[in-house]
Amino acid sequence: METLTVPGTLDSLSPIASYVMDAARQANLDKKRAYKLRLAVDEIVSNSIIHGYQEAGLTGDLTLSMAIENSTLTLVVEDSGLAYDPMHHNLPTEDDLGKSLMQREHGGLGIYLVLEGVDDFRYERIGDRNRNIFVMTHSVETTD
Repeated sequence: METLTVPGTLDSLSPIASYVMDAARQANLDKKRAYKLRLAVDEIVSNSIIHGYQEAGLTGDLTLSMAIENSTLTLVVEDSGLAYDPMHHNLPTEDDLGKSLMQREHGGLGIYLVLEGVDDFRYERIGDRNRNIFVMTHSVETTD
């Protein structure tokens, strides 16, 4: 699959979702795991667009790439927005998750969904780029 490069705008969410779902199909992820990957990528991409570009008064692209090796799909999202390591965000506690949206502090729920939805998530800052790495494993079916 080719790399996808799109503008860092909310209009790019649809082509990004299509790219992620195509990658999930190629990796033979079941529908539930494909949806979790799509949701995780959407959370990170939305944060990159809104906080890394729009609120910062910056423009730039988002680049997605993927690789399938053995039973693992690795999907990488890069942007040149403000540096933001989602792993250093306060995640909601079990107590927070039991509260209504009005009672809960704002932020962290999207990152929680990312971490709960994928098998592995990593963040790197490479030069002036944010790199978010999503890893999903899948079963390799064998026939007798």
